Amino acid sequence: MAAVRFHHHLLLLFFHLFFTLSYSTETQSLLRLKQSLVNGDRSLSSWIPNVSPCSGTWLGVVCFNGVITGLHLSDLDLSGPIDVDALAEIRGLRTLSFINNSFSGPIPAFNKLGSIKSLLLTQNRFSGPIPNDFFDPLNSLKKLWLSGNRFNGTIPQSLTQLDLLKELHLEYNSFSGLIPNFGQRLKSLDLSFNKLEGPIPGSLATFTVDSFVGNDGLCGKPLVKACEVSDTSYSMASNVGEEEYGSGWGRKVIVVLVVVSVAALLFLLLTRKRRVEFTAVSRNSNAEEAVEVQVASVRGSVGERRENKRGDIVMVNETRGVFGLQDMMKAAAEVLGNGGLGSAYKAAMTNGLCVVVKRMREVNKIGKEVFDAEMRQFGRIRHRNIITPLAYHYRREEKLLITEYMPKGSLFYVLHGDRGLSHSELTWPIRLRIVKGIARGLGFLYTEFSTYDLPHGNLKSCNVLLSDDYEPLLSDYAFHPLVNPNVAVQALFAFKTPDFVQNQKVTQKTDVYCLGIIILEVITGKFPAQYHSNGKGGTDVVQWAHSAVSEGMEVELIDPELSSNDTNSRNQMLKLLRIGVACTEINSDQRPKMKEAIRRIEEVQV
Repeated sequence: MAAVRFHHHLLLLFFHLFFTLSYSTETQSLLRLKQSLVNGDRSLSSWIPNVSPCSGTWLGVVCFNGVITGLHLSDLDLSGPIDVDALAEIRGLRTLSFINNSFSGPIPAFNKLGSIKSLLLTQNRFSGPIPNDFFDPLNSLKKLWLSGNRFNGTIPQSLTQLDLLKELHLEYNSFSGLIPNFGQRLKSLDLSFNKLEGPIPGSLATFTVDSFVGNDGLCGKPLVKACEVSDTSYSMASNVGEEEYGSGWGRKVIVVLVVVSVAALLFLLLTRKRRVEFTAVSRNSNAEEAVEVQVASVRGSVGERRENKRGDIVMVNETRGVFGLQDMMKAAAEVLGNGGLGSAYKAAMTNGLCVVVKRMREVNKIGKEVFDAEMRQFGRIRHRNIITPLAYHYRREEKLLITEYMPKGSLFYVLHGDRGLSHSELTWPIRLRIVKGIARGLGFLYTEFSTYDLPHGNLKSCNVLLSDDYEPLLSDYAFHPLVNPNVAVQALFAFKTPDFVQNQKVTQKTDVYCLGIIILEVITGKFPAQYHSNGKGGTDVVQWAHSAVSEGMEVELIDPELSSNDTNSRNQMLKLLRIGVACTEINSDQRPKMKEAIRRIEEVQV
């Protein structure tokens, strides 16, 4: 027994000496890294000898079971050469982040770190081309973020050989040439604002336009711009000969499509014998290209004509004046698109008022009296963060809802549809104002429609309209009781959440989940994958945020355009981010109630 105990103690002593030597070696490696960095002594002052890097006192060092697994050295004003050889001596290193520092020059030899899974270099000043075979040794790499640097040359072909790669962010650089054909199933991709050209590979066509904007030379899906004949080896034959949206022949096609769409809508709607003129003009057409379409107007019942003598339009809000169906049919119209609840178009009337007419084809289960009562209740709403309907039209087979047109568009459009112009205007104070306005609007809805399971029910960024001064107005709210149950599953965003997908039910906590997605969308600037019904494209902001919080990497979620040296502002951003994470807990019981979420949002300061 004594011999057994002796061998046992000897074994323990061996492991103690092994780990002591290992700690000593890796401590020296990190201290060498610190010495290689400009500002390392100041920013990494907690890195001191004779203290274990896994003691919890070393800034940015992440450990698991006593093993160093990550270095998260973001926002530390570091620069100078990076001692990659020292990093290579840390055998358990899997994640490396130098986000938002001041490193410059060619990319360091990170390809020596063969076991690295996550390499995050966003918002530095790295420059020059990256060798084509640079990433060959990095077979474990899952995340690569090089955005916001000054890299140029072609995208390295070796990236296409990384079987485990899931996230690739190269936006805001100067990469040029063709996009290589990625065979991996990427979950997150952003190549925007480079100098790329040629056709987008078919394997990437499922991503959104937002992943490719800012590259004038790119063509093919998902962009509107089709590839030229010379690109037939890369693009579908059906795209040959098409021109870019808004130019020449292509513009005329758009006009015709607009006219056909509006004419079809009105053909179903209007049945009076008297003829009137309706002029439909595409957003990108010239005045001389306007096309006049003869359509029939509505034959209303005698009772309906007595109720509203301005042409079957029932005014519920006269703050913007009074108008009728004939006024709208004489307006210049523009098809805006199709949403879950129906198609919509913009009508610019001769008196200068622009309205949005939404054809609510899915609201057919209720009779006229109930529909009238609901619309009049909507019309009585007066809140600076709620868009109030102006008028409506009712027929059994056709219902229209008319609201004021907001020129700036939706939060979704400003965040994702026009980043080159408007996205940079979304400063931290403006984004916080938007989130607080959304919260205040929801607070009103939760009082006005407190008995509803879903006081909003269709809360997402495309249903948050913005005034000229970025004041948000909620739209598409409180439709749940009006929509056919079998259609609600397809039409309302609440039914895309885990509450319904996993548990087949929705509650007021479902609106809280949707609010959380908007908060994460506003903070990260990313297109949420949750908005895609097929689950393809965009960024899973919920999973990303929850993972980052659990790993202590929240700061990496903040949109680079919100980067700030103001510690207080950054802390407030993180405070709002954590509210978004709390609101998107999968288990609805763990989410705050709407009232509590609103209270916490109001506490966030600029």
